[in-house]
Amino acid sequence: MSSLMTNSQAMTALQTLRSVDANLSTTMNRISTGYRVSTASDNAAYWSIATTMRSDVQALGAVQDALGLGAATIDTMYTGLSATVDVVSSIKAKLVAARTPGVDRAKIQSEITELQKQLKNTADSAVFNGENWISGDSSSASYNATKSVVSSFSRAGGAVQIDTLSVDLNAIKLYDANVDTAYIAQTFPTGTSTAYAAATDVGGNITVTVGAAAAINVSIAKGSSINDVAAAINSLGIDGLTVGIAGNGTQLAFKSRNDANVVIDASVAGFGAAVTLTALAAPLDSKKGVLDGTMDAYTGTAWETFSVSSMDISKLTDNAADLAKLETYIAGTDKALAKITDSATNLGAIKNRIGLQQNFVKTLTDSLDRGIGQLVDADMNAESTRLQALQTQQQLGIQALSIANAGSQSILSLFRG
Repeated sequence: MSSLMTNSQAMTALQTLRSVDANLSTTMNRISTGYRVSTASDNAAYWSIATTMRSDVQALGAVQDALGLGAATIDTMYTGLSATVDVVSSIKAKLVAARTPGVDRAKIQSEITELQKQLKNTADSAVFNGENWISGDSSSASYNATKSVVSSFSRAGGAVQIDTLSVDLNAIKLYDANVDTAYIAQTFPTGTSTAYAAATDVGGNITVTVGAAAAINVSIAKGSSINDVAAAINSLGIDGLTVGIAGNGTQLAFKSRNDANVVIDASVAGFGAAVTLTALAAPLDSKKGVLDGTMDAYTGTAWETFSVSSMDISKLTDNAADLAKLETYIAGTDKALAKITDSATNLGAIKNRIGLQQNFVKTLTDSLDRGIGQLVDADMNAESTRLQALQTQQQLGIQALSIANAGSQSILSLFRG
């Protein structure tokens, strides 16, 4: 039945055209934005996941920047430490040369003084972005002995976690303007003695205990001199412990700057009573650096202090006490060199780790970007094909609607005479 009021064919064509136009609008939006899901109304779940992941990618970008800044800072400090290795080695070589009898130690000291100045200049110049980790002042209110570099950002179960790489400045600093703490003094079984007398032709064991650590055994062969005993204890490399030999060559003197009690027991096989070094007050950590840290030298009758940055050999003579002091300077400089080497090694390892982490963060960021793309990116090849099909459908729909509307016009011919 043909109806003037209701054109069902036109209504059908119009509904089809509306559907095609809606699909065409969706396709055009995907092509123009490049996203299959560009708003929450397109797919609420995917949009929420993608938005969170994009936020995490931005956070990883900040991690990359932090790693770059940290790498540059550590590289600067590593350069400063490496530069001091050669200078300290030169100082040690000159001290060894000064051990030769008859040399002009004042002239050698003039060279050492310049090297000491070079060490300070090198440490003070190792600055990046206002940070100097190897020369500072631990007494400053803003000082923090632990420097952290943001290394990763992760989200698991909705919980955000940020990891860092830490650098202990106390382990790498060369200079510290803070005042050094008083040494941890020692007492002996008698309460008054400052030295330990030992026979020179006996054998046995000496045990050295630091704090709660296990005792270290040192075996002394029969016929060993007191110099051999001192050398054996010094060879343990216990930080802060100094062993001196009295001027008459028959006594050992001990001094400790360790923050834990040091106990030396030589009571086995003829070595006499135990010698105990214990703190007179609460143990305190030294705040100074490797190069300006206070070390001890025994003159044969008394203790003197020195540091790599301030020692002076210009007035030393060829007497036994001065030569013993000079040997202590050499040993102390060698210990400082070992600490600097360890510090540089530690920073080098951290630097390599940061490089690995930088590569990982870049790879992780790319992986997240791909994951986001899988969720929300439009397939442009498919959308292009769909666009052409929808445009064709649109044209056909318009033509179908035109034909349906033309049917109503044909009714007029029935009323013409």
